[in-house]
Amino acid sequence: MTLPPSTRRTPLDTEERTRAESGFVPLVAHHLTTDGRFRVSADTPEMVELFQSVARRVGEVLQRPVTSYANGRYIVITFAQESLPQP
Repeated sequence: MTLPPSTRRTPLDTEERTRAESGFVPLVAHHLTTDGRFRVSADTPEMVELFQSVARRVGEVLQRPVTSYANGRYIVITFAQESLPQP
């Protein structure tokens, strides 16, 4: 089934992707530090890939391990579970 022209999504070009990534990093970092997680609709492989890149950059900015998981509808970005030191 083909979607009507008004609902078709066009892929982000390189500049748009770069701007989106840069714009989302502070937002995601803020949500992680205040709420411990960030969830957003990511129902296309392109959006999942974008937010995985954002998660990597947030981890670098916060200098903490960050993980993301997607279910085909949403992507959740959260702090990775850090292993406990062995006694």
